[in-house]
Amino acid sequence: MNNSRLSQLLLTKFNRFHILLLITFVLLVSLISYYQNDFKFPRNYHYEKQKASNGVILHTIRTTPDNIRLQAIDTNVTKTPYYGINGGFFWEGALLSIAVINDQPLKGLPGDYGSGWYNTGVDTNLKRGTLVWDDITKRFSIQVVTNAGELTVTDKHHYWAQGGVSMRLNDSFGWENDMISEEMPAYDESRMRTAIVYDNLENMYMIVTPTYCTIAEFRTAILETLGDRRIVDGIYLDGDGSSQMQCRYVRLNGDHRQVYQMLALIQ
Repeated sequence: MNNSRLSQLLLTKFNRFHILLLITFVLLVSLISYYQNDFKFPRNYHYEKQKASNGVILHTIRTTPDNIRLQAIDTNVTKTPYYGINGGFFWEGALLSIAVINDQPLKGLPGDYGSGWYNTGVDTNLKRGTLVWDDITKRFSIQVVTNAGELTVTDKHHYWAQGGVSMRLNDSFGWENDMISEEMPAYDESRMRTAIVYDNLENMYMIVTPTYCTIAEFRTAILETLGDRRIVDGIYLDGDGSSQMQCRYVRLNGDHRQVYQMLALIQ
């Protein structure tokens, strides 16, 4: 082999080595960047996907109540920097479900319409099921109230409350009448659905189904798939196109609409 051919061969091998080295460096930088960004997001939760025998698919985030923050937003949950699910009902930006932290509504002042102080429907004096976390007793409860001022907690400076519609998971006969009296929208129509339930250890489960189903079908699927968790009770949240979830493992954007409140993971 002459010197020219040898030099060309060595140069080719040299270039290939450096190209490979450059590719390895770029991949390493990308991997480090990915994990740095990933660590910015909450990790203190457990996600699972289950399919009930009636065909309803449930996406569930299990976490603890101290890992939840009620958050006002004005976009789709999947377009926020948060992990979590959509919150209560709304109309043109006004919150129609209670959403309070330490006696302060998310959007405005106590008593303001659309601030998160009231559970509001066709009837402005509507009483609806509200999930309340008492941070002093470390206990959940479902309280059927019109506004946050009616809530019973140990200390008004240490609680949060999310309004919705009562599920009555322990009532096989009266749950439907209660749900109707609390004006659950489109309960007998096939829609996407969202709910929160809690168990006897005060774990909470944020549940979204992209399956079009009635409230009865949704409730049946929850009781079947989470029945072994000793769940106690829960509330239905806004549904249909508002049924949205985001975490490391799934992004459910409903019908891409913007919503105005969510339950976000903190850690």
